Amino acid sequence: MSFQQYGISPQLVERIKLKMKNPAVKERIKNMINGISRQELQDSAIVRKLVRGAAAVMNEKLTAAQEEQIVRFVIAQKIDPNNTFHLIRLWGMFR
Repeated sequence: MSFQQYGISPQLVERIKLKMKNPAVKERIKNMINGISRQELQDSAIVRKLVRGAAAVMNEKLTAAQEEQIVRFVIAQKIDPNNTFHLIRLWGMFR
């Protein structure tokens, strides 16, 4: 399922992809999500905290609506960070 179906703009995704190419930003985001579990990625409060933290690291100002769209998208993906197939699928979505 595409992020656009959740109302997330392609422009926002492109800006974030560009910022993630910065090694310092990438490392800070990796440290933020290191050790996160599938159960935690299904908890809207935890996902919201991660989204806010990532936005701060990337200096992105998200509206409440954008934040909610991203949280709903992440939860809907049912991501298991220990499942390589899930990670490959996500990678393909944002290449």
